[in-house]
Amino acid sequence: MFNFLSSKQKAFGLDISDFSLKIAKLKKQGQFFSVASFSEMPLENGIVRKGEIRDEEKLAQALKKAIRMVRGENLQTKEAIVSLPEEKSFLKIIQMPHLSKEDLEPAVLLEAESYIPLPMNEVYFDYQIISPLDNRLDHLDILIVGFPKKTIDSYVSCLGKAGIKPIALELESLAVARALIGKETSLQPVFILDFGSSKTALIMFSGHSVRFTFFLPISSQELTDAVARSMQIDSAKAEGFKIKYGLENRTDNVGQEVFNALIPPLTDLTEQIKKYLDYYRTKIESERFSSEASQKELVLVCGGGAKLKGLTDFLSSQLKIPVKIGSPWVNILPPNKQPQEKALIYEKEESLSYTTVLGLALRGIKEND
Repeated sequence: MFNFLSSKQKAFGLDISDFSLKIAKLKKQGQFFSVASFSEMPLENGIVRKGEIRDEEKLAQALKKAIRMVRGENLQTKEAIVSLPEEKSFLKIIQMPHLSKEDLEPAVLLEAESYIPLPMNEVYFDYQIISPLDNRLDHLDILIVGFPKKTIDSYVSCLGKAGIKPIALELESLAVARALIGKETSLQPVFILDFGSSKTALIMFSGHSVRFTFFLPISSQELTDAVARSMQIDSAKAEGFKIKYGLENRTDNVGQEVFNALIPPLTDLTEQIKKYLDYYRTKIESERFSSEASQKELVLVCGGGAKLKGLTDFLSSQLKIPVKIGSPWVNILPPNKQPQEKALIYEKEESLSYTTVLGLALRGIKEND
């Protein structure tokens, strides 16, 4: 067993991705929270690749620097809730009969062997009972999470070299859902599109839990690459054009060229999303929703790629369901309150890139609140 799903300390969130490090720590403010500390630092290419740490020493030095450069209050703790790369994980909802606590754990471990494609002695494993929306279920829904030991051991070793104590390690999808889903509960199916620089995930959430996560072949960087190839320009210039024009500004030749370059990969993206929406609709999960609720599907978009102009309108028109920009502040700030701080993290578009780390920070402060 390993601690992926519970912690007891107030800690900062630490999001490690292929291209950057992000830190966020929250503090109590009345019934809600505010950001006490945050930091973002780019990572040298190749230190982390597809979630695997390739150079522990360089990453440890980068982590130390990110902590020193934190903005706001100095971090008074070395304890952190740390993200784990989703693509290395095994996540599944399984159904189990109602059993005593003593009987449940061995039964879950035995059942998990059927779903985790590695020997259990090579995996760190954790599970959590999902609270049902009502008490009419004749079984337990259990969220099981597993990670290869070699991946976890590498992260723990590197964090130790940086002087960071990981009190919990968490899948990115769980942190993202905690940040975006109000009160971490939804009566309707919510599909979260985490549109990142190096990868894109489609996270399905309903009731009180993430139900599944799929990876999609189009990332924000690949959109930039498509513009660069089409217009025969370098990546930096293509990124600038992508941000400036997006899908909305086609009033001149450059805007039209950018639009033409973006449409093929975005069409591919929507086709992939449709496939997984159909999968969900034909494989109804154990939570029973009313027919009215099931018709109110929603897509929330987050991650740096969500800033692309016109993206939500394009996705909504293709998917035929509402698509909105997610807010990572729904469980942090009071309803309808605009942040007063001028820090970059509070700006609506910029905060989309902080969704994962804010979800981690929420876990760090709320579980022992």
